[in-house]
Formats: sequence, C-alpha cells, structure tokens
Amino acid sequence: MKLSFTTLGCPDWELDRIIHSAAEYGFDAVDFRGLAGEMNLYKLPAFSGGVSRTREQIRGAGLAVSCFSSSVHIVSKDNFERNLAEIREYAKLCSFFDTRYIRVFGGSIGDLSRDEAVRTAVRHLEEMAAVAKEYGVKLLLETHDDWTACADVLTVMKQVDPEAVGVLWDLHHPYRMLGERPEETWAALGPWIHYTHVKDSYKKPEGGFQYCLLGEGDVPLKSMHTLLQERGYDGYYTLEWEKKWHPELAEPDIAFPQYVQFMRSLN
Repeated sequence: MKLSFTTLGCPDWELDRIIHSAAEYGFDAVDFRGLAGEMNLYKLPAFSGGVSRTREQIRGAGLAVSCFSSSVHIVSKDNFERNLAEIREYAKLCSFFDTRYIRVFGGSIGDLSRDEAVRTAVRHLEEMAAVAKEYGVKLLLETHDDWTACADVLTVMKQVDPEAVGVLWDLHHPYRMLGERPEETWAALGPWIHYTHVKDSYKKPEGGFQYCLLGEGDVPLKSMHTLLQERGYDGYYTLEWEKKWHPELAEPDIAFPQYVQFMRSLN
C-alpha cells in the first residue's frame, strides 16, 4: 500500500518539516496542494529556481511526489487561459519530479445545463490534456463539487483521451454527499480510477457532517479498501486532511501518524 498526504493538512509547515515528517511517519510520498501560504506551487523558489535542491531533498528522504494538486476548474470559461497556463507549469514540475498526475476540479456548473457543462468540460479537458500529454502526464478529475456523482464523471470520461485523463476517486464525497455506494462508483469509473483521497466523517445531529480521524467516523473505509484491493488498484491512498480550510481539525502531527497506523492495519 502506497501512502501519501496533501499539504492542505499542514498549511503552516515549511518544506523541510514536511519532508522530514513524511519520512518519519512512514509515508511514501507527498501530494503538494500549496506550501507556505502559496497555492500556486510553481511560484515558490523551492519549485522554480531551487527546484533541483527540492528534488534531491525529497528523493534523499526516500519519498516521491505522488501528485501536484492544481486549483484548475475545467468547466470555467472565463479562466480557461489561466487554467491552461497552470496545467503547463504543473506538467513541467511533473516531468522534473517523475510525477504522473495533476489533479483538476470539475468546478461549479452555475447556470449551465448539465449537457452544456459536459460539453465545456470535455472541450477544455481536451486542450489541457494535450499539454499534459506533451510531458507524459495524466490529468485526474476529482469526484468533487458538481462532479461528485459517478454518472456525471462517466459522461466526461467516455469522451476524453484515456491516456491523458483519468479519475481521482475522493472516497468520501460520493458516499457522504450523495449516498453513492462504493461498488456503484467503482462499477462506473473503475477503468479510469488512478488515485484516491481518503478521509472520514460522521453526520452531525443538527445536519451536515464533521471530519474526524480515520476510524472515528462512519465512512466505510475498510470495505472501500477491500474493494480497491480486490479490483487490483495499486495507486496511492492519499490523506486529504483539510486543515487549511477547517482549522479546528487536529494538528497534522496527530492526524498524519494516526492515518499511517490506520491504513497499515488494513493489510
């Protein structure tokens, strides 16, 4: 089992601490979603002029970069050129770090009909994927926001290049937001699933849900893991501890090692 975490979980940590702690806790990789307050990683010295040193630090710790998590929303027409430029910057980093994946969001469809949103998403993905493919990189559309339902994601996947576009299955969102059974998600999207996000939560009495440490909620993570293993999934299990967006969550020096212990116990 290959374990990673997104840097959303440690928004106040500097790069040196991220690398040291990842190795200490038993992770195999890091998924970069911002660093030191900057979400566009390629703007930072450590991932521009100092990128060679950063690569050696990560490799020297026995780690890899499992994914670069972009802020791109593929359905956005107004931001398309900016999103395309962002994909190119992350594709360059992927090539340098031997990283296969860039995460993208579908984004809010707003006033668009679902059919028009799908057409827009497919058209934009085709252009973004062409850039990614130049660098041997695959874009991963996350089951998130207005693209959480497997049926909606499947409609897009059937129309794009499978060599350049795949799916990031956020194990939490389809189950929690829509009540979608994991078996249903896999049956629809299995051929495209290359990466997973892992988190747990429980329903609050007053409505909504609360994120929590793994095993303290009611997301069926054990059966999800069994399903993935039985279907031959060999990608990363990446903790998405959303500390940046939910500062009330436990500190990363508690959540990160607990995650490793929980996940390793599943084998």
